[in-house]
Amino acid sequence: VNIVPIIAKSDAISKSELAKFKIKITSELVSNGVQIYQFPTDDESVAEINSTMNSHLPFAVVGSTEEVKIGNKMVKARQYPWGTVQVENENHCDFVKLREMLIRVNMEDLREQTHTRHYELYRRCKLEEMGFKDTDPDSKPFSLQETYEAKRNEFMGELQKKEEEMRQMFVQRVKEKESELKEAEKELHEKFDRLKKLHQDEKKKLEEKKKSLDDEVNTFKQKKTAAELLQNQAQQAGGSTTLKRDKERKNFF
Repeated sequence: VNIVPIIAKSDAISKSELAKFKIKITSELVSNGVQIYQFPTDDESVAEINSTMNSHLPFAVVGSTEEVKIGNKMVKARQYPWGTVQVENENHCDFVKLREMLIRVNMEDLREQTHTRHYELYRRCKLEEMGFKDTDPDSKPFSLQETYEAKRNEFMGELQKKEEEMRQMFVQRVKEKESELKEAEKELHEKFDRLKKLHQDEKKKLEEKKKSLDDEVNTFKQKKTAAELLQNQAQQAGGSTTLKRDKERKNFF
């Protein structure tokens, strides 16, 4: 971009200090290789005013959003206990000079410089960083289209290589996942077989226990039936003996 240096809040600096400050800033810009925008002097219609304005760089400006009544009109100004600083008074600051130079006199040249010089330089540097040059290693003219095609082919080759690497990685991960799933399936089958065998063993034990209980129940029933039979026989025998005794006792009397 175009660089136009200014000194802000210049009302805080005295006239003598401001002149020295401008010289110091200009010297530091030059010593540090900072190229600022110089108003063009090749056009006769603006050469004189631009030459004069170049000697005023950097511009010392004052800004304000407040309006103060000076005489019969309202102006942008800053009020202090010692007085008033008018933004558009050229005796107070360089704001009017800056506005005239940027907007009214050199606007088109600023736009042209931005496009043809700064942007093109930026674009050239970016293209060179990406590998696009208009000369080959032997400093011979080289078509940007050829460079583009070479870069495109190189990029497509790298892209295909990365796609193949990703495909191989995907296949490898799928195989690993399949192996893990097969191992998990095998473990599940083994666990199912163990549980099935355990269930069969438990079922067999329960059936044997049930059979044993059934045998005990049958034995108990048989013993119970035999006991009841013996009891009935004993009762019948006891009844016959009682009747015989009663008969004998009756015949005695």
